[in-house]
Amino acid sequence: MSPTALLSQALPALDYAVSRDRFDETWRAPLSTLLGLGRSAGADFVEFFLERVNYISCLAEEDAITSISPRLATGAGVRVFLGKGDCYVSTNDLSFKGLRSALEKALSILGLNLPGPQALIPEINLELLRDYATVHEKEAWLPACSSMQEMGELLLRANQHLQQQARHIQSRQASYFRDWQEVLIAASDGIFARDIRLAQSVGYSLLCSEGGDRTSINKRIGATNNPHFLRSWQSAEDAAEVAESAGQMLHADYVESGNYPIVMANQFGGVIFHEACGHLLETTQIERKTTPFADQKGQKIAHENLTAWDEGLSPNAFGSIDMDDEGMPVQRTLLIENGILKNFLADRAGCLRTGHPRTGSGRRQGYTYAAASRMRNTYIAPGQFTKDDLFASIDQGIYCKKMGGGSVGPTGEFNFGVDEAYLIEGGKVTKPLKGATLIGSAKEIMQKVSMSSQDIGLAAGFCGSISGSIYVTVGQPHIKVDEITVGGR
Repeated sequence: MSPTALLSQALPALDYAVSRDRFDETWRAPLSTLLGLGRSAGADFVEFFLERVNYISCLAEEDAITSISPRLATGAGVRVFLGKGDCYVSTNDLSFKGLRSALEKALSILGLNLPGPQALIPEINLELLRDYATVHEKEAWLPACSSMQEMGELLLRANQHLQQQARHIQSRQASYFRDWQEVLIAASDGIFARDIRLAQSVGYSLLCSEGGDRTSINKRIGATNNPHFLRSWQSAEDAAEVAESAGQMLHADYVESGNYPIVMANQFGGVIFHEACGHLLETTQIERKTTPFADQKGQKIAHENLTAWDEGLSPNAFGSIDMDDEGMPVQRTLLIENGILKNFLADRAGCLRTGHPRTGSGRRQGYTYAAASRMRNTYIAPGQFTKDDLFASIDQGIYCKKMGGGSVGPTGEFNFGVDEAYLIEGGKVTKPLKGATLIGSAKEIMQKVSMSSQDIGLAAGFCGSISGSIYVTVGQPHIKVDEITVGGR
């Protein structure tokens, strides 16, 4: 075989000796040949995404381990672009024949024919392997993670902390998962990059009831790049926090519906910005014509006191990555500065179809999904006020200390439950309230975030969208919203 080209008729007989237990330099030859085949067939761009996954989850209910769920997976996806159109095909057959078959199927879907038997197939000149896994010594992560026995022991101990701390318990759960992923990306523009990712998360779910009153409180934390994450979990402290919240909310009064100024807590309070605004700044939404901000770059879309970032660099944060799932190195992206829309989040397809520059935001759940523009660590930046300043500015309002679940419409209309809330009277936090739901739209609420404190906090989250479920961070300092509709009784 020529080092630079081969005849198309030779392809069916080709095979390559590649490493089966890791993605390394041995994969260069087959992938460069297949990329050349795709370009020779008329594709404008071809990309391969290879993945290996080692996942396990564990659930403790009361004083027993009730579920241990492992999952091993290996596969690849090939994406082919022709003009502004594209096609994605995945396979779990990583042989040269299997990858070639997936490529040929993607080409045929786009109406492209394989070159004739006498056509020369040039190999794509790939960069030197950009191996983040080796550079950052990630090979040692998986063996250093907690064993199944240790997982079970730590979760049962955690559930005992809940038993000791909480009252009127109806059910208590502690759950954990570890997700290890190795990826290799090769593309016809010369990208050749490898990484290993490690995401872990642990949390509590507590249901308490007494008489006719019930309350449910959850807490979950997550981190990347730390094989000792579960061992370092401060489960007793988290149990005390969850138990205290449940105690406050169990017999709380129901909130009265109305329009209120609110203070929203830091950390997971940032979920509203993520859902109601962050998604609307992804180029996927511009392509679908489902964002009100599509033509507003450089214009004021939020209060002048609001600045927001998306980045993948914060150490150990749940959305941090060394490269995105298209092989682009990670970076920081300024979304909003003093209320002015500065940038959108763009993957390769979004850049092609909207003109906005790529931001290292091409992400996917796994090899069965094509990458799309997605958030990483997304948060409102610290402001100039103290937390006390925010409360002091409100005569009568609501403090939203813990956010719950919710839903967001395609253009930013949202409603979010509040798991733990308190009345603000005369600038002071007073009695607990339950049953609050925040209702509004992104365009309106962003203009009303008038104050931000300095105590920024980040929280782990899970984000579902067109390219599957991915790990993200939400965050903010305490913020004040001048007015929002609060549903209640």
